[in-house]
Amino acid sequence: MRNNIVHFGADKLKYEIRGILKIAYQLEKTGIKMIWENIGDPIAKGHKLPDWIKEIIMNELEDDLSFGYCPTKGLDQTREFLAKKNNELGGAQITAEDIIFFNGIGDAISTFYHYLRKSTRVLGPSPAYSTHSSAEAAHARAKHLTYDLDPNNDWMPDIDDIYNKVKYNPLISGILLINPDNPTGAVYPREILEKIVDIAREFDIFLVTDEIYMQTTYNGTKHIALAEVIGDLPAVSMKGISKEFPWPGARCGWIEAYNTEKDNVFARFIQTLEDAKMLEVCSTTLPQKVIPEIMSHTNYESYHVERCKFFEKRANEVADVLGDIDGMVVNRANGAFYFSPIFKNGVLNNKQKLPISAEAQKILERPLKGANPDKRLVFYLMANTGICLVPLSEFNSNLQGFRMTLLEADDQVFTKTCKTLKKAIEQYINS
Repeated sequence: MRNNIVHFGADKLKYEIRGILKIAYQLEKTGIKMIWENIGDPIAKGHKLPDWIKEIIMNELEDDLSFGYCPTKGLDQTREFLAKKNNELGGAQITAEDIIFFNGIGDAISTFYHYLRKSTRVLGPSPAYSTHSSAEAAHARAKHLTYDLDPNNDWMPDIDDIYNKVKYNPLISGILLINPDNPTGAVYPREILEKIVDIAREFDIFLVTDEIYMQTTYNGTKHIALAEVIGDLPAVSMKGISKEFPWPGARCGWIEAYNTEKDNVFARFIQTLEDAKMLEVCSTTLPQKVIPEIMSHTNYESYHVERCKFFEKRANEVADVLGDIDGMVVNRANGAFYFSPIFKNGVLNNKQKLPISAEAQKILERPLKGANPDKRLVFYLMANTGICLVPLSEFNSNLQGFRMTLLEADDQVFTKTCKTLKKAIEQYINS
């Protein structure tokens, strides 16, 4: 073309959670039955919305207003409900005007980073969730800046690492938290959150947290909301219904902005997000309309208690099965529905293999060239066992490992998957 129309940050837009499918689909055509452990879609893994939630949605379909536009920020009644729900925590208080709806958390993330000043950087966790890390890197046209999550300390944030990176990089204007964390399954205690708040306050920067999995904690942990610990610090929380109801196809999420009145620059940025949303008119109306009735239903709390018991069972089973593999570091997941073990230094190399068909070997010939050791393992696991995982190195991390989900609804399938993984990993390591 006459002019280069490609965005400077285009090469930063990577999402290996779905990217791995390009190879998986080719392998599937050779007759390999795939077990999809790459993406956190509860519906695809056999989970169903309870009948009482479906009934609420179906009743709402009788109202023609469900198919129309809504206010730019979202339905007034729903935002008022959510503001009240937040304020009951007793921390930072908000009103309906502090909430903006988006077409899913992905839309919120994309918009949030896109409208930051180009020189502004947001420090995020590593391993990183790809949507955040890619959007921040593309916005900055540079590699995503990260702080370490420590696999030798239950995946807790390295507070010293955060402090030093904020102190010595004046472009960092915000710190990202994902709590409960994707991909590690960690849940952060109050004291960790308070230490990060202290850093943000010392250097006069904001916090942003992705709390999409806030209803999913187990093994004795409890989610502490950002609003409970920030005091008067400017901050944003991102929330949604895709994992909570679960209704990922609704593409319904929102942000809650805290303490905008405390900082004029922060307030102007939040106003920019609203203005950007106005250009799209609004977000989808139907899922917003049902939120108050579903979240206030008498079955809602007990529904999540049962879901958390399910994920606790899955988290503990896979940790027990893989935990005694020599050369692996296994942290039991305590929240969200992901599990991320890592390999100790030197355990994986570029010579290890598993037996695969000649047809599969041909498919993998090009992808294997120059692949990170954990991505090489993932390719061979797909071709040998049909289990589709995501390499941890693709989560903006120098660690070697993989992420799998805890979503499989069938007990027998999940048990077989865990045992198959253990056998194949041990065979691979010793090859």
